Amino acid sequence: MINIRETAIEGVLEIRTERFSDERGFFSETWNEDEWREAGIDFRFVQDNHSLSRPRGVLRGLHFQRPPAAQDKLVRVSRGSVFDVAVDIRRASPTFGQWVGVTLSSEAWNQLLIPRGFAHGFVTLEADTEVQYKITTPYSPQHELCVRFDDPAIGVDWPIAPDSLTLSDKDRSAPALADVDTGF
Repeated sequence: MINIRETAIEGVLEIRTERFSDERGFFSETWNEDEWREAGIDFRFVQDNHSLSRPRGVLRGLHFQRPPAAQDKLVRVSRGSVFDVAVDIRRASPTFGQWVGVTLSSEAWNQLLIPRGFAHGFVTLEADTEVQYKITTPYSPQHELCVRFDDPAIGVDWPIAPDSLTLSDKDRSAPALADVDTGF
């Protein structure tokens, strides 16, 4: 059974699946195509990704792929916790440039469904955090773009101070949303 919660931006959903625990540990179905389709979530995932961030304060994002390689993502944390963000990059959308953030954790066992047309990023809230996500289109370097994590026009309220973040050179030098042809 899945529990779906709508966020402040239409299409971005927080999802919780049941976790069955006993003295041995737990078991959970984190994705079931038929069950999710019945709930109105009909995606065909083609690739699974897994990242490990050693220190607290690793920020990855804000990333997306433009059409025709745009991706839907289902993001979860298998160890630790992150503040996960989706930014609407669809120019004709009434919520263009707005963001929604959800804390995902292995303890809460929640996931975030991010449809194509959104840039995605997260910051780790604990050391040794592992993030896993499913995507509907394979990684395509020629279609990948990123938007600056601290773009003031977007105004993401990251829970860790900018001077305490660990970023890649690509993420640190990303352009503002206004300077990116998102393709949406």
